[in-house]
Amino acid sequence: MLYHFLYPLHNLFGGFNVFRYITFRCIGAIVTGFLLAVILGPKFIRFMQRHQLGQVVREDGPESHFSKRGVPTMGGVLIISTVTFSTLLWVDLTNIFVWLILAITLWYAGIGSIDDYWKIKKKNSKGLSARGKMALQIAGVAVVGGILLNQPGFDTTLSFPFLKDVKPELGVYYILFMVLVVAGASNAVNLTDGLDGLATGPTVVTSGVYILFSYLAGHAGLAAYLQIPYVPGAGEVTVFCGALAGASLGFLWFNTFPAQVFMGDVGSLAIGGALGVVAVIIKQEILLVLVGGVFVMEALSVILQVGYFKVSGGKRIFLMAPFHHHFEKKGWEEPKVVVRFWIVSIILGLMALATLKLR
Repeated sequence: MLYHFLYPLHNLFGGFNVFRYITFRCIGAIVTGFLLAVILGPKFIRFMQRHQLGQVVREDGPESHFSKRGVPTMGGVLIISTVTFSTLLWVDLTNIFVWLILAITLWYAGIGSIDDYWKIKKKNSKGLSARGKMALQIAGVAVVGGILLNQPGFDTTLSFPFLKDVKPELGVYYILFMVLVVAGASNAVNLTDGLDGLATGPTVVTSGVYILFSYLAGHAGLAAYLQIPYVPGAGEVTVFCGALAGASLGFLWFNTFPAQVFMGDVGSLAIGGALGVVAVIIKQEILLVLVGGVFVMEALSVILQVGYFKVSGGKRIFLMAPFHHHFEKKGWEEPKVVVRFWIVSIILGLMALATLKLR
């Protein structure tokens, strides 16, 4: 919005020329997202407390989690509203990619909000059924995928880190792959959101990595030099990633141990979906497995646990899944688990950046 109002005035005052630069607007989105989340956070928490919208804790979960019962949840509303406002404030509103990312983000936030609300307000409710939730997720991705495939020149090949000459063409089947990436990322972040700040920290790291990759993907010269796919217009995705990183940092101010608020499904589903669509648009889908490795690890731990439980007749690989609960059961204190997962996320993020020179 500011880009359209202020950049045209650069002929009258040269200082307005800074709104031309994606880097400047990305920084603006980061700062705006952070400040809005920090300023609005206390008011949001008080609102949720007044309306008794508190966390529902699993009876079969770790005993240390029982104290979290009643802590305000659905903090994703704060994150997503802040991300949306910050993005629209700083982005070029004519960019189709940003609108598609926001569409998925808000759609998945809507799914998560219904799920959260039913869990809180309906006694003994587990929220939306797994099938219903997945059906809604797939429907949203299918619509966005169809729009993407109709964009002139949109690339339906896959790009692999370390393998610059391996580029399989998926054609119309790219939509199915997109469903796997976006819905998979959404549910992986959702599974990770089980401890104070656990999902928020890796979200900041992943968003930060994709800030750089989005900028590079939208710059023809740098993309050619680094041998990554060039996607015209992808540079504006940098602004969205900046808004997400800033808002997540602001939310972490209240979500760190002991958490004053949880993001809930409205936040985790939307964040995962957003990161998935960003990865698809800038043609770094496979890289998401590396940079979002903490999310992948958590999702795999559940898949392995459930699968092994069925085939072994009741035996378990982990003491409890998702993976972070395994370490709690081993006696690790919650802050130790969270910070160590953050460290792993940072290392994976650096490894993802290293792929730029290893192609």
